[in-house]
Amino acid sequence: MDPTNPPSSGTPLPPPSSSGSPPSGQAIDAVKLPAIFLIITGAIGLVLALIGIVQHLIGANEAQLAQVMSDPNVPPAAKNFIQMSSKGGVFSNIIVLLTSGFTIFGAMNMMKLRSFGLSMAAAIVAMLPCFGPCCCLGLPIGIWALVVLNKPEVKSAFT
Repeated sequence: MDPTNPPSSGTPLPPPSSSGSPPSGQAIDAVKLPAIFLIITGAIGLVLALIGIVQHLIGANEAQLAQVMSDPNVPPAAKNFIQMSSKGGVFSNIIVLLTSGFTIFGAMNMMKLRSFGLSMAAAIVAMLPCFGPCCCLGLPIGIWALVVLNKPEVKSAFT
């Protein structure tokens, strides 16, 4: 007897598992709008990070930095903070660039109902205040995406 070609017994085979079936339209409709907004948030973060990197590399903010540092009304602690944060400009923009790309990638998977964990992580990363893609938009959109992702009918539709 060949195990790869079993003899037909006349009994029908069980239907294929639901994991191979296309995702339900209701779940796709539920995640579509939050995923689109996460993609937009990530795109805004990408653009802002690229602008920040270019500005830092061409020295566009040097004049404003020198003016603030020479102002006697600025407290010394603020001057120290400004000086430290200006040194990490390219590094922080690169992190925002990476997190924005991750958010876009996760949102695209969310839209296709693939990789539930990655979709959840992208929504959480979008909410990060300092290194998220766009903190003003990322927090409410990330919360919205988490709420939608945690609906039972949406969670069960992911492959």
